[in-house]
Amino acid sequence: MKVQVNTDKHIESSARLQAYIDERMSAALKHFDDKLTRLEVHLTDQNGEKSGADDIQCRIEARPKGLQPVTVTARNSTMDIAISEAADKLKAALTSTFGKLER
Repeated sequence: MKVQVNTDKHIESSARLQAYIDERMSAALKHFDDKLTRLEVHLTDQNGEKSGADDIQCRIEARPKGLQPVTVTARNSTMDIAISEAADKLKAALTSTFGKLER
């Protein structure tokens, strides 16, 4: 499963950020690794240079093999928490999606 990270102009992309996201997604989605072709992680700072509650948004789009993409969004004041919350939401959404197919 390939993980593609996209950031806006207010969030600096780095090797550390890519490694953190790869690790977090692998841990959360290990049961779905063979069922997904790609994850697209989009990080945006909704308020730009101003700070505020829930101004970091993490949107993850999962591309399951042979199915429509599954997208989740989480917002928080810190990037790490937004990424973790989005990963947890995606795990729940994929569990539901693949669970319905097994019935």
